[in-house]
Amino acid sequence: MARWQPGATQRLVVAAVDLFTEQGYDATTVAQIAERAGVTKSTFFRHFSDKRELLVAGQETLSRLLADGIAEAPADASPLQAVAAGLERASSAMGPANREIGPRLEAAVAASTELQERDALKSVGLAAAMTDALVARGVPEATAHLAGELGVLAFKRGYARWCEGDRDDAEGLAPHALAALEELRAASVSLG
Repeated sequence: MARWQPGATQRLVVAAVDLFTEQGYDATTVAQIAERAGVTKSTFFRHFSDKRELLVAGQETLSRLLADGIAEAPADASPLQAVAAGLERASSAMGPANREIGPRLEAAVAASTELQERDALKSVGLAAAMTDALVARGVPEATAHLAGELGVLAFKRGYARWCEGDRDDAEGLAPHALAALEELRAASVSLG
């Protein structure tokens, strides 16, 4: 095995998701993941502290992109318009590999309580990043928190639709996430 092969993080994530799908999260070892990815165990641990962390690969980047998009939204943007700008920015970083792995990752999470807990923590982290970015824009905390939570829900709904959609769709994730955000905005109005 080569020691410093490029793309090790991506290969580790794909290998882990494949193994989680094939044999379950609990039955999958770090050694198996490393072997499947074509790296050593020590390379695995340079990228991740444990196998649960594979689920949140890229979370820091995603949080930063969401926050950057919100920060760079026009000054007169409403909180949800700023969240839409964050969703557009984050969506631009999601490519075919993200789309391909989505359904398998969802199946692995659904089959493991431990992964469901880690996925919930990931959602909390993404919502916090958006909330903080909105508060920095002067949005009141309660409004910022609600907008951040709607942003996470829109991202997840949009991502699911994108993964299930037509593979020839060249528009990417953004239209799906923005449509989900608009649906949620309309639904929130009907709450009364």
